[in-house]
Amino acid sequence: MKAVIPVAGAGTNLRPLTYTQPKPLIPVAGKPIIAFIIEQLQEVGVDDFVFIIGYLGEKIRLFVENNYPNLKKTFVVQEERNGLGHAIWTAQDAIKDASEVFIVLGDTIFDLDLDKMLQKSTSCLGVQKVEDPRNFGVVEYCDDGYVCKVIEKPRIPKSNMAMVGLYKIKEVQTLIDSIDYNIKNDIRTRNEFQLTDGLMRMIEQGVKFSTTNVNNWFDCGKKDILLETNAMLLDKEGFASVDLPPFDNTIIIHPVSIGKNCKLSNSIIGPHVTIGDNVKVDYSIIKESIIGNYASIEEVILTKSVVGNDAAIRGLSQSLNIGDNTEIDFS
Repeated sequence: MKAVIPVAGAGTNLRPLTYTQPKPLIPVAGKPIIAFIIEQLQEVGVDDFVFIIGYLGEKIRLFVENNYPNLKKTFVVQEERNGLGHAIWTAQDAIKDASEVFIVLGDTIFDLDLDKMLQKSTSCLGVQKVEDPRNFGVVEYCDDGYVCKVIEKPRIPKSNMAMVGLYKIKEVQTLIDSIDYNIKNDIRTRNEFQLTDGLMRMIEQGVKFSTTNVNNWFDCGKKDILLETNAMLLDKEGFASVDLPPFDNTIIIHPVSIGKNCKLSNSIIGPHVTIGDNVKVDYSIIKESIIGNYASIEEVILTKSVVGNDAAIRGLSQSLNIGDNTEIDFS
């Protein structure tokens, strides 16, 4: 089996953060999103990876090569971003000889019995029930329990079971041929070549798809969900920092993840804060936030914030003489 991880997107919903840092490298609970994906797949025995890179792809390549030197890996460049189906089609030479492929979106953190999904006898889609399925690829079921239809972001959904970016494909060549057919015939949805349309053509050709329910799934492409994911993981055992060194006149409210060589002083940090390596914080309060490597923060209060690498923030200093019964709002 080969794992296919598309990471070519520009991450426009997280700009300006993603102008200089690809979305899969944004840290959550102490490590980049893509690291969670790689390590979860390694735990179930997947050791052959195909990364489809594009926007800031060299940074992703360097991260994977430096942190997973023994990983069997191939990098494929998607020159034009024409949809997820097009991304998989771009990687066809790297996957055509695989017995199976497991496709997982590079900005998705998921919680499920991954081994159970991989052991399914048919191709399989990861799904979760959602309140508003109009923003997702949606699964409809046949009477026999197999998938009879998949449709990308339907205006009038007939199902509330959404695909969550996890796809196990046994019929690899059929997948390639189906996407190739759509591209050659310019079959697009929302002006892109969708993987969903390729899967639908496979179903029309008689390929059986089952589904697996995902316990938790976080599409970290938006700030609010990114911070929610960070908090959720820090609350779980094994993600937050323990045995932290003493910091000068600083209160730590757990759970937090604090990187190496940080200088924290005269501050309150937490809860649910991830701080990268070599960060300086002084006279500040930070909670429910993610702070990148080498950032410098002085005299500020941050809540529900994402601060990139090498960023510097300094607050205003005020000299006040305030009488009784006075209210001042600096917001």
